Amino acid sequence: MQMIEIPTVNLDDNNQPEEPNTIPDILVNGTAISEAQILAEMQYHPADNQRDATIAAAEALVIIELIKQRCEQLGIKTDDGSELTDDQMLAELMQREVQVPAISDEECQRYFTANPDKFITSPILEVDHILLAADKEDLDQRAEAKELADGLLEQIQQQPQLFSDFAMRHSMCPSKEQGGSLGQISKGQTVPEFEKVLFLAEEGLLNRPVETRYGYHIARINRRIEGQLLEFDQVEEKIKTYLNEKVHRKALAQYIELLISDAEIEGFEFQVSDSPLVQ
Repeated sequence: MQMIEIPTVNLDDNNQPEEPNTIPDILVNGTAISEAQILAEMQYHPADNQRDATIAAAEALVIIELIKQRCEQLGIKTDDGSELTDDQMLAELMQREVQVPAISDEECQRYFTANPDKFITSPILEVDHILLAADKEDLDQRAEAKELADGLLEQIQQQPQLFSDFAMRHSMCPSKEQGGSLGQISKGQTVPEFEKVLFLAEEGLLNRPVETRYGYHIARINRRIEGQLLEFDQVEEKIKTYLNEKVHRKALAQYIELLISDAEIEGFEFQVSDSPLVQ
Protein backbone atom coordinates (compact mmCIF):
# COMPACT_ATOMS: atom_id res chain seq x y z
CA MET A 1 0.00 0.00 0.00
CA GLN A 2 1.25 3.47 -0.88
CA MET A 3 2.46 5.50 2.06
CA ILE A 4 2.63 9.28 2.14
CA GLU A 5 2.07 11.78 4.89
CA ILE A 6 -1.22 13.66 4.53
CA PRO A 7 -1.86 17.06 6.17
CA THR A 8 -3.89 16.88 9.39
CA VAL A 9 -5.50 19.61 11.46
CA ASN A 10 -4.42 19.81 15.09
CA LEU A 11 -5.81 22.03 17.84
CA ASP A 12 -3.64 24.18 20.06
CA ASP A 13 -4.22 24.79 23.79
CA ASN A 14 -7.03 27.25 22.98
CA ASN A 15 -8.80 24.74 20.71
CA GLN A 16 -7.79 26.76 17.64
CA PRO A 17 -6.56 25.02 14.51
CA GLU A 18 -2.80 24.91 14.24
CA GLU A 19 -1.03 25.24 10.92
CA PRO A 20 -1.55 21.95 9.01
CA ASN A 21 1.36 19.61 8.50
CA THR A 22 2.79 19.97 5.03
CA ILE A 23 3.27 17.12 2.62
CA PRO A 24 6.97 16.26 2.82
CA ASP A 25 9.08 16.51 -0.29
CA ILE A 26 9.68 13.29 -2.16
CA LEU A 27 13.19 12.65 -3.42
CA VAL A 28 13.70 10.73 -6.64
CA ASN A 29 17.40 10.05 -7.08
CA GLY A 30 18.02 13.27 -5.19
CA THR A 31 15.52 15.37 -7.17
CA ALA A 32 12.73 16.80 -5.04
CA ILE A 33 9.04 16.63 -5.86
CA SER A 34 7.47 19.38 -3.78
CA GLU A 35 4.15 19.74 -2.03
CA ALA A 36 3.18 22.43 -4.57
CA GLN A 37 3.78 20.04 -7.46
CA ILE A 38 1.70 17.34 -5.81
CA LEU A 39 -1.17 19.72 -5.07
CA ALA A 40 -1.13 20.97 -8.66
CA GLU A 41 -1.12 17.41 -10.02
CA MET A 42 -4.08 16.34 -7.88
CA GLN A 43 -6.57 17.96 -10.25
CA TYR A 44 -5.80 15.22 -12.77
CA HIS A 45 -6.47 12.41 -10.30
CA PRO A 46 -10.07 12.59 -9.03
CA ALA A 47 -10.68 10.32 -6.06
CA ASP A 48 -13.15 9.67 -3.26
CA ASN A 49 -11.03 11.55 -0.75
CA GLN A 50 -8.02 13.86 -0.52
CA ARG A 51 -5.69 11.14 0.66
CA ASP A 52 -6.30 8.93 -2.38
CA ALA A 53 -5.95 11.90 -4.74
CA THR A 54 -2.69 12.91 -3.06
CA ILE A 55 -1.28 9.41 -3.33
CA ALA A 56 -2.25 9.11 -7.01
CA ALA A 57 -0.74 12.50 -7.82
CA ALA A 58 2.51 11.75 -6.00
CA GLU A 59 2.78 8.37 -7.67
CA ALA A 60 2.32 9.88 -11.12
CA LEU A 61 4.95 12.54 -10.48
CA VAL A 62 7.48 9.96 -9.25
CA ILE A 63 7.05 7.89 -12.41
CA ILE A 64 7.25 10.96 -14.67
CA GLU A 65 10.44 12.09 -12.92
CA LEU A 66 12.02 8.67 -13.41
CA ILE A 67 11.16 8.79 -17.11
CA LYS A 68 12.67 12.28 -17.44
CA GLN A 69 15.84 11.23 -15.68
CA ARG A 70 16.26 8.15 -17.87
CA CYS A 71 15.82 10.25 -21.02
CA GLU A 72 18.50 12.63 -19.78
CA GLN A 73 20.86 9.71 -19.11
CA LEU A 74 20.38 8.45 -22.67
CA GLY A 75 20.54 11.92 -24.21
CA ILE A 76 17.06 11.66 -25.70
CA LYS A 77 15.92 15.03 -27.06
CA THR A 78 14.13 16.53 -30.04
CA ASP A 79 16.05 17.64 -33.11
CA ASP A 80 15.07 21.27 -32.58
CA GLY A 81 15.78 21.25 -28.85
CA SER A 82 12.13 21.66 -27.82
CA GLU A 83 10.89 19.90 -24.72
CA LEU A 84 9.52 16.41 -25.12
CA THR A 85 6.08 15.62 -23.72
CA ASP A 86 5.74 12.87 -21.13
CA ASP A 87 4.18 10.58 -23.74
CA GLN A 88 6.96 11.27 -26.23
CA MET A 89 9.65 10.52 -23.64
CA LEU A 90 8.02 7.24 -22.68
CA ALA A 91 7.58 6.25 -26.33
CA GLU A 92 11.26 6.92 -27.02
CA LEU A 93 12.33 4.87 -24.01
CA MET A 94 10.08 1.97 -24.96
CA GLN A 95 11.45 1.98 -28.49
CA ARG A 96 15.07 1.99 -27.33
CA GLU A 97 15.01 -0.19 -24.25
CA VAL A 98 12.07 -2.56 -24.44
CA GLN A 99 11.57 -5.43 -26.84
CA VAL A 100 7.83 -5.92 -27.20
CA PRO A 101 7.08 -9.22 -28.98
CA ALA A 102 4.64 -9.00 -31.89
CA ILE A 103 1.57 -11.18 -31.74
CA SER A 104 1.60 -14.01 -34.29
CA ASP A 105 -1.27 -15.19 -36.47
CA GLU A 106 -1.29 -18.46 -34.50
CA GLU A 107 -1.78 -16.60 -31.20
CA CYS A 108 -4.66 -14.66 -32.72
CA GLN A 109 -6.27 -17.90 -33.87
CA ARG A 110 -5.89 -19.45 -30.41
CA TYR A 111 -7.51 -16.42 -28.79
CA PHE A 112 -10.39 -16.56 -31.27
CA THR A 113 -10.95 -20.26 -30.61
CA ALA A 114 -10.80 -19.81 -26.82
CA ASN A 115 -13.22 -16.86 -26.73
CA PRO A 116 -16.06 -17.54 -29.17
CA ASP A 117 -18.55 -15.54 -27.10
CA LYS A 118 -16.58 -12.36 -27.84
CA PHE A 119 -17.10 -12.66 -31.59
CA ILE A 120 -20.84 -13.02 -32.02
CA THR A 121 -23.01 -10.46 -33.75
CA SER A 122 -25.67 -8.73 -31.67
CA PRO A 123 -29.03 -10.46 -31.50
CA ILE A 124 -31.80 -8.67 -33.41
CA LEU A 125 -35.15 -8.09 -31.77
CA GLU A 126 -38.44 -7.05 -33.31
CA VAL A 127 -40.04 -4.97 -30.58
CA ASP A 128 -43.26 -3.08 -29.86
CA HIS A 129 -43.47 -0.74 -26.90
CA ILE A 130 -45.62 1.80 -25.12
CA LEU A 131 -43.85 4.67 -23.37
CA LEU A 132 -45.53 6.21 -20.33
CA ALA A 133 -43.30 9.29 -20.10
CA ALA A 134 -42.23 10.81 -16.78
CA ASP A 135 -39.58 13.29 -15.72
CA LYS A 136 -36.82 11.40 -13.93
CA GLU A 137 -36.68 14.13 -11.26
CA ASP A 138 -40.44 14.24 -10.64
CA LEU A 139 -41.24 11.42 -8.21
CA ASP A 140 -44.98 12.05 -8.25
CA GLN A 141 -45.10 11.97 -12.03
CA ARG A 142 -43.08 8.77 -12.12
CA ALA A 143 -45.37 7.14 -9.59
CA GLU A 144 -48.38 8.02 -11.75
CA ALA A 145 -46.66 6.67 -14.87
CA LYS A 146 -45.82 3.43 -13.05
CA GLU A 147 -49.41 3.00 -11.90
CA LEU A 148 -50.72 3.60 -15.42
CA ALA A 149 -48.15 1.20 -16.90
CA ASP A 150 -49.13 -1.53 -14.44
CA GLY A 151 -52.80 -1.05 -15.29
CA LEU A 152 -52.28 -1.12 -19.05
CA LEU A 153 -50.00 -4.16 -18.83
CA GLU A 154 -52.65 -6.08 -16.90
CA GLN A 155 -55.24 -5.30 -19.57
CA ILE A 156 -52.87 -6.27 -22.40
CA GLN A 157 -52.08 -9.56 -20.68
CA GLN A 158 -55.80 -10.34 -20.76
CA GLN A 159 -56.41 -8.92 -24.27
CA PRO A 160 -53.14 -8.92 -26.30
CA GLN A 161 -54.88 -7.50 -29.36
CA LEU A 162 -55.26 -4.17 -27.52
CA PHE A 163 -51.50 -3.46 -27.58
CA SER A 164 -51.57 -1.33 -30.75
CA ASP A 165 -54.66 0.57 -29.64
CA PHE A 166 -53.14 1.39 -26.24
CA ALA A 167 -49.89 2.44 -27.93
CA MET A 168 -51.69 4.93 -30.16
CA ARG A 169 -53.72 6.29 -27.22
CA HIS A 170 -51.13 6.40 -24.44
CA SER A 171 -47.57 6.16 -25.75
CA MET A 172 -45.40 9.29 -25.79
CA CYS A 173 -42.99 7.79 -28.34
CA PRO A 174 -43.30 8.61 -32.08
CA SER A 175 -43.56 4.87 -32.65
CA LYS A 176 -47.18 5.11 -31.49
CA GLU A 177 -48.10 6.00 -35.08
CA GLN A 178 -47.01 2.46 -36.00
CA GLY A 179 -48.86 0.88 -33.10
CA GLY A 180 -45.76 1.03 -30.91
CA SER A 181 -43.47 -0.81 -33.33
CA LEU A 182 -39.75 -0.05 -33.01
CA GLY A 183 -38.95 -2.36 -35.91
CA GLN A 184 -35.75 -4.37 -35.61
CA ILE A 185 -33.22 -3.25 -33.03
CA SER A 186 -29.75 -4.48 -32.07
CA LYS A 187 -27.52 -3.70 -29.11
CA GLY A 188 -26.50 -0.06 -28.83
CA GLN A 189 -29.65 1.36 -30.41
CA THR A 190 -31.64 2.00 -27.24
CA VAL A 191 -30.85 3.39 -23.79
CA PRO A 192 -28.81 0.95 -21.67
CA GLU A 193 -31.45 0.37 -19.00
CA PHE A 194 -34.03 -0.62 -21.65
CA GLU A 195 -31.55 -2.70 -23.63
CA LYS A 196 -30.33 -4.61 -20.56
CA VAL A 197 -33.82 -5.96 -19.89
CA LEU A 198 -34.83 -6.55 -23.51
CA PHE A 199 -31.85 -8.62 -24.59
CA LEU A 200 -32.17 -10.93 -21.61
CA ALA A 201 -35.88 -11.51 -22.19
CA GLU A 202 -37.63 -14.23 -24.16
CA GLU A 203 -40.09 -13.61 -26.97
CA GLY A 204 -43.48 -12.31 -25.89
CA LEU A 205 -44.90 -9.62 -23.63
CA LEU A 206 -42.58 -8.65 -20.77
CA ASN A 207 -44.26 -9.39 -17.43
CA ARG A 208 -43.42 -6.01 -15.89
CA PRO A 209 -42.89 -2.43 -17.10
CA VAL A 210 -39.29 -1.43 -17.80
CA GLU A 211 -38.15 1.74 -16.06
CA THR A 212 -35.78 4.07 -17.93
CA ARG A 213 -34.76 7.72 -17.70
CA TYR A 214 -37.75 8.50 -19.94
CA GLY A 215 -40.41 6.80 -17.86
CA TYR A 216 -41.96 3.31 -18.00
CA HIS A 217 -42.15 1.05 -21.04
CA ILE A 218 -44.53 -1.80 -21.77
CA ALA A 219 -42.58 -3.97 -24.19
CA ARG A 220 -43.32 -6.95 -26.38
CA ILE A 221 -40.70 -8.94 -28.26
CA ASN A 222 -42.31 -10.30 -31.40
CA ARG A 223 -39.23 -12.04 -32.74
CA ARG A 224 -35.69 -12.74 -31.58
CA ILE A 225 -32.91 -13.51 -34.08
CA GLU A 226 -29.86 -14.84 -32.27
CA GLY A 227 -26.40 -13.49 -33.00
CA GLN A 228 -24.11 -15.34 -35.38
CA LEU A 229 -20.47 -16.34 -34.81
CA LEU A 230 -18.16 -14.21 -36.93
CA GLU A 231 -15.50 -15.76 -39.15
CA PHE A 232 -11.89 -15.50 -37.98
CA ASP A 233 -10.82 -13.38 -40.96
CA GLN A 234 -13.52 -10.84 -40.05
CA VAL A 235 -11.99 -10.15 -36.63
CA GLU A 236 -8.33 -11.12 -37.04
CA GLU A 237 -7.05 -7.53 -37.19
CA LYS A 238 -9.18 -6.52 -34.21
CA ILE A 239 -7.79 -9.44 -32.18
CA LYS A 240 -4.22 -8.65 -33.20
CA THR A 241 -4.62 -5.00 -32.18
CA TYR A 242 -6.11 -5.96 -28.83
CA LEU A 243 -3.41 -8.54 -28.03
CA ASN A 244 -0.57 -6.25 -29.13
CA GLU A 245 -1.90 -3.47 -26.89
CA LYS A 246 -2.17 -5.93 -23.99
CA VAL A 247 1.43 -7.08 -24.46
CA HIS A 248 2.59 -3.47 -24.76
CA ARG A 249 0.86 -2.51 -21.48
CA LYS A 250 2.51 -5.44 -19.71
CA ALA A 251 5.93 -4.54 -21.08
CA LEU A 252 5.40 -0.92 -20.02
CA ALA A 253 4.49 -1.98 -16.49
CA GLN A 254 7.59 -4.15 -16.24
CA TYR A 255 9.80 -1.35 -17.57
CA ILE A 256 8.49 1.15 -15.01
CA GLU A 257 8.98 -1.42 -12.25
CA LEU A 258 12.60 -1.73 -13.41
CA LEU A 259 13.11 2.06 -13.30
CA ILE A 260 11.73 2.14 -9.77
CA SER A 261 13.80 -0.80 -8.55
CA ASP A 262 16.97 0.91 -9.81
CA ALA A 263 16.10 4.29 -8.24
CA GLU A 264 16.53 5.79 -4.79
CA ILE A 265 13.14 7.12 -3.73
CA GLU A 266 12.59 8.78 -0.37
CA GLY A 267 9.26 9.83 1.13
CA PHE A 268 7.07 7.53 -0.94
CA GLU A 269 6.43 3.80 -1.25
CA PHE A 270 4.12 2.14 -3.71
CA GLN A 271 3.47 -0.96 -5.78
CA VAL A 272 3.78 -0.15 -9.45
CA SER A 273 1.28 -2.84 -10.44
CA ASP A 274 -1.43 -0.79 -8.71
CA SER A 275 -0.59 2.35 -10.66
CA PRO A 276 -3.22 3.66 -13.11
CA LEU A 277 -0.34 4.67 -15.39
CA VAL A 278 0.63 1.09 -16.08
CA GLN A 279 -2.65 -0.80 -16.21
